[in-house]
Amino acid sequence: MVSGSAGWRPFLAKFLQRCAEKEDALAGRSLHACAIKNGASAGRFVGNGLIGLYTKCRIFKDALHCLEEMAETDSASWNCLINGLAKQGGPASAASAVEIFKRMRNQGSEVPNSFTFAGIFTAAARVFDPSVGVEAHSLALKMMGSGDVFVWSSLVNMYCKLGLLADARKVFDRMPERNSVSWAAMLSGFAAEKSGEEAFALFRLMLEEDDCRPNEFVMTSVLSAVAHAEFVCGEPGRQVHALAIKSGLFPFVSVRNSLMTMYTKCGRMQDAVQLFESPSEQQLNSISWSAMITGHTQNGNPGEALNLFSKMHSSGYQPSEFTFVGCLNACSDMAALSAGKQVHAYLLKLGLESQIYTQSSLVDMYAKSGDLRDARRGFDQMLEPDVVLWTAMIGGYAQNDEIEEALSLYKTMQLAGVKPNDLTMVSILRVCSSLPSLELGRQIQARIMKSGFGLEIPIGSSLVTFYAKCGEIGDCYRIFRMMPRRDVVAWNSVISGFSQNGLGGAALELFEAMLAEGGEPDYVTFVNVLSACSHMGLVERGWGYLRSMQVDHGLSPMVEHYACMVDTLSRSGKLVQAKELIESVPVSHGESLWRILLGACRNHRNYEIGAHAGEKLMEVGSKDSSAYVLLANIYASSGRWKEMERVRNRMRLLGVNKEPGCSWMEFKNKVHVFVVGDDQHTDVEEIHAEIKRLARHMKEDKDCAHSLGGLFASLAEPDDYNERSDSVEDLNLFSELVG
Repeated sequence: MVSGSAGWRPFLAKFLQRCAEKEDALAGRSLHACAIKNGASAGRFVGNGLIGLYTKCRIFKDALHCLEEMAETDSASWNCLINGLAKQGGPASAASAVEIFKRMRNQGSEVPNSFTFAGIFTAAARVFDPSVGVEAHSLALKMMGSGDVFVWSSLVNMYCKLGLLADARKVFDRMPERNSVSWAAMLSGFAAEKSGEEAFALFRLMLEEDDCRPNEFVMTSVLSAVAHAEFVCGEPGRQVHALAIKSGLFPFVSVRNSLMTMYTKCGRMQDAVQLFESPSEQQLNSISWSAMITGHTQNGNPGEALNLFSKMHSSGYQPSEFTFVGCLNACSDMAALSAGKQVHAYLLKLGLESQIYTQSSLVDMYAKSGDLRDARRGFDQMLEPDVVLWTAMIGGYAQNDEIEEALSLYKTMQLAGVKPNDLTMVSILRVCSSLPSLELGRQIQARIMKSGFGLEIPIGSSLVTFYAKCGEIGDCYRIFRMMPRRDVVAWNSVISGFSQNGLGGAALELFEAMLAEGGEPDYVTFVNVLSACSHMGLVERGWGYLRSMQVDHGLSPMVEHYACMVDTLSRSGKLVQAKELIESVPVSHGESLWRILLGACRNHRNYEIGAHAGEKLMEVGSKDSSAYVLLANIYASSGRWKEMERVRNRMRLLGVNKEPGCSWMEFKNKVHVFVVGDDQHTDVEEIHAEIKRLARHMKEDKDCAHSLGGLFASLAEPDDYNERSDSVEDLNLFSELVG
């Protein structure tokens, strides 16, 4: 029977190859059963075909079983399994490829060839074990020398994937012959490590060698390497673009996509949009759409990103998990929960929810949109969340001021043995800044240094902000000066820190130093500078910065900038000018500016303008309880009791209530949390006794009683606090008005 079937074994092997190409495991198993029945499965042709089928279908257990059952193997048998495990599986499969290679060597029946070494180099990069790669490198040198360009290109790629660029460059420079794969591998390595200058220099070297011209793979590699603003603005990026057109590589969709990605990463969205809209329909694919959607999101145009996603859907393109990541990030930036849920439903329909990238983006979207319950639900569904997921959830808690939850989850992350990344540490530093807990922050800084993060952006900026909020301005400035590179965020952090700690003059000097070093201020910078002017009462200088913002830097003032200017005028007692500025502001400001003026009028006892500001707030339907209380107090201080009663009645009619205040303080290495109306603190009796003592002392102080006007008349007597049911409410009102 066996001899009779020998003639059709090549045909069976060919059919198995077709099943492998289609990844049709079911049909392949039928052929496998036929081969077993006819005694052909142990033969070399059919056996290799079965190994190829099962590795292509990622059924590696059956592929290994077929190898073990073969009566006679050759190098192709081993190579098929080694390369399949190395290229198509994860790190565990790649480790299995290394073990298969060791078995092959131990048996000694087959000698490794160039395909064997290419597979083992790929596996070494996947398991991220340099020792495996170095051993394979030594063996390849011993057995094959350095003349096989295929093997040494794979070796260059391995060292690049392991992050050993110096070793990769040594191998590359010693190659007697290079092809486009060699150049593309080395350029991709530089791109992965963001070494744009080295990549561009290498690309120029390639162009000088007449025997090797760039192809579409080389072009996409170099475009990835120079995808930084300094290269595009400094012409290298545009030079590569021009060369792509000149060399006839521009029509390749992969090259166009790389050009679009390069321009979006460099913030040149106009160029990217022009590239996207110029080609015909055949020159676009789903990657093109994904690149533009992600580009709009990264460049602060989340609304445009969602509009483009809608157009992509209506154009019939199938989104990938990377498309959904861009869309979900856009929803996160806009806190667009409704749109985010629609995107979530769509990716569920396409079966992409299990992808780790989409899961992380979903958690981030729900967290940043304020839906922490669904964010935590998605997080808890993950069996082994990676550091990106942990960071997204911790960051969500931090952003929504869920301080205790953020700290608790960070501790759980540490216990789980997950190593944090730089964004994790930034989120925890944000929590420390909110407390602010100096001791905890110092512990986090020690962990940062121990983990080798250093003071790069954004960790350095976060530490500067943390120390500033803790009032440790010396440490704040020391960290700032130690940062190896300072962007506008770092400058904003230190300028804001000095300004908020009463060092407005130093803050303004830092701003001038920023300009002298060539730094370009943004909207936040001018908010900090104008705030410093406000604290120092520098009216004319504030006007000067507001004009410079528009004339010298091309930035249109926003509500926050006008708010600082109104505050500057109000603090200086120029209430009429402040009122005129509010009425002339060209942007919609709601109630924020009138609220600033109202508070200033109370301090300067200008009841006329104060009443005007308060009535404006009531006109816009303000829900700010303190505004109503201030207005009522102004009317009471001027003896207009009917107006005061009208304000209180409107406050009750609108259901305006003060949200319970919450604060933290650190005492003896323990953080104490206080919430208005909460009697759960262990020392609540002592705290109430001290408050009563202070209230009695303030009431007996004539100067204090005079400055507070008729406020004490509405408060309960200190001795009556335990008997009167409304004493807590009175005390809260008292604290609010005094504050």
